[in-house]
Amino acid sequence: MTTEPAAAGVQEVVSPEDSLRRFAAIWSRAIYPVTATSMTRTEFEDHLLPLARILSDALRARPFDPRAAVQVGTSLVDAHCTDPDALPSILGVVDAYLLLYCGPDLPVDEGRARCARLQHAVAVGFSQALRERTLTEQESISRAALAAQADAERALAASEARFRAVFEGAAIGIGIADMSGQVLEINDALARMFGSEAHIMRRNVSEWVHPDNAPGIRTLNAELVRGERDGYHIEKAYSRADGSALWANLRVSLLRDSAGEPQYQLALLEDITERRGLLRRLRHQATHDALTGLPNRAMFFESLDQALAPGSADRIGVCYLDLDGFKTINDSLGHAVGDRLLIAVAERLRNCLTSPQQLVARIGGDEFVALYVDPPGLREVTDLAARILDALSTPVILDGRELPVTGSIGIVHGPVGGRAAADVLRSADITMYRAKEQGGNRYEVADPDADARAITRHGLTNRLPGALERGEFFIEYQPLIGLEDGAVRGAEALVRWLHPVHGVLGPDKFIPLAESTGQIVPLGRWVLEEAARQARGWQGDDAGRAPHVNVNLSPMQLHHPNLVAEVARALDESGLPPASLCLEVTESALIGADEDALKPLRRIADLGVEIALDDFGTGYSNLSSLRWLPVSVLKLDRSFTHGMRQRTADPVDAKIVEGIVSLAHGLGMSVTVEGVETRTQAEHLRALGCDTGQGWYYARPGPPELLRRLVLAEAR
Repeated sequence: MTTEPAAAGVQEVVSPEDSLRRFAAIWSRAIYPVTATSMTRTEFEDHLLPLARILSDALRARPFDPRAAVQVGTSLVDAHCTDPDALPSILGVVDAYLLLYCGPDLPVDEGRARCARLQHAVAVGFSQALRERTLTEQESISRAALAAQADAERALAASEARFRAVFEGAAIGIGIADMSGQVLEINDALARMFGSEAHIMRRNVSEWVHPDNAPGIRTLNAELVRGERDGYHIEKAYSRADGSALWANLRVSLLRDSAGEPQYQLALLEDITERRGLLRRLRHQATHDALTGLPNRAMFFESLDQALAPGSADRIGVCYLDLDGFKTINDSLGHAVGDRLLIAVAERLRNCLTSPQQLVARIGGDEFVALYVDPPGLREVTDLAARILDALSTPVILDGRELPVTGSIGIVHGPVGGRAAADVLRSADITMYRAKEQGGNRYEVADPDADARAITRHGLTNRLPGALERGEFFIEYQPLIGLEDGAVRGAEALVRWLHPVHGVLGPDKFIPLAESTGQIVPLGRWVLEEAARQARGWQGDDAGRAPHVNVNLSPMQLHHPNLVAEVARALDESGLPPASLCLEVTESALIGADEDALKPLRRIADLGVEIALDDFGTGYSNLSSLRWLPVSVLKLDRSFTHGMRQRTADPVDAKIVEGIVSLAHGLGMSVTVEGVETRTQAEHLRALGCDTGQGWYYARPGPPELLRRLVLAEAR
């Protein structure tokens, strides 16, 4: 199901079939005016529906394969969508609406990339079908030409009068030349094609050359004159009397005398200039960006594939450019200004090219890529990237407003050696994001190790959403020990990921990915529920003396509207007393938070749940704000324990900890210290008044049974 805006802000639920029909209706409205179909608009819309379904299925298919969309382009040509304006309309609707109606659940970047590949496949199918249709028409005309040739030969044998009737009345151009190439006679149709009879008659066949013709054409005619072939069929360019180019579908046959000796050359010409121009325009529309006029993603991949083909090139260079902060311009000034900015950027990029081996394309949004085939070395590729950055350094002026433009570029350079186009672009894309991470407005050169790390992160990100359902996460618990008496006070729940390839991963490997993708909310909910059930299991029937459990909350969870309800539900379903649960929140997430942000924590604290301020001392804390926070525990960062490893503690660290402990106790808070690794540290911290310690000195994180064994050992 998808949702669409409805009256009064209500979200209307739309079935996939309804979404598909709406897409087909929009498609029909865009294409129907430029078709030559005999169908009514309603019939045409019904014709488009199965084609839309093919695109929808291909968009959401896993693994993704855009080739299914080729038949969509073919079917549209079969429906007489052959007008020069049809293809832009077809691709424009797919670009603007397919993802919206048929793939709203796809990630935006993945959805846009898939849409672009599907557009390319539709364009390929459209162009191939149109070419096949054209070839079919040409074949039909050729058959008519052959029939005319046969008629002409029979007429010559039977009667000069009958030959004249065929020769003069034919709709195609006919010319006769002797074996030396001297033109003997032409019909009116041929004279009209060239604009003048004299223009043809005064030239020998060998003189009809044109720079656009293939080099082997003259060889074909020479073989025919020598009697080595009876004819040939090609497309050939000629110069008309006015200097313009005439493209003809040329069929030349050898006429022999009664003894079988070559006597005449018979040429049949069909004017295909307009048809060729139409195909050229369609090809340009399919391979160039409509906004900037630059080559598009399809043409870039075509050029890259050619460069990577065996024997084509030894080395390649790719510069992948993404504009810095372009989304801000679009959001603040509007897409019309953003489009004008992209046009200005495209013109500057064109001017950065210095050789025919270089190409620049727009492959989507604010992303451009430059291809350098057979560069002399890496320096020439980095010089191209430097020219691009320099060209962008001058602000673009639109309507009197200066718009600064910068970009980040990822460079891939090296031997062709069995590379795939997708791998090259992926490496350039990864490297470009590395340039962005360094502050942007710079280029970085691809590094295989960095690529491998990025690919690993990407793989983890892709697997993360389903890992929870597959039961790949588990929880380890690290004890919290009373510094005064050594008693087990509780344990902190620490989530781990048992990855099928990489083994056990700590939270530092996947929690940032979960936060960036929003998966931290369901993952955090699961940890809370599991930890609450486990803590209730430790307690058994004696809840008074059993240890409590600490669970970490991410900043994203703090802002989730259902946080309070989820905490209350976890307590109710597990039967865990609220006082046995402590939620840890990082200092950076709470210090300086306004009252609205603190309301959920206050409501949770009102339930009887403890709130701990985690990693305290790592930021620039406003200590006076502690009195207003709903916090009952301060957890000092492990950095405070470094100066207490020696028998004589570092006096500065000791004073800081002593001051924090005094402040916390004065506000009614207890103090827990992380990173306790030695007995000496534990003794210093106990002497300074800290209440609870946590670290490898007591125990490493382990399974739930670890805490149960510690509690039982303590009881004995």
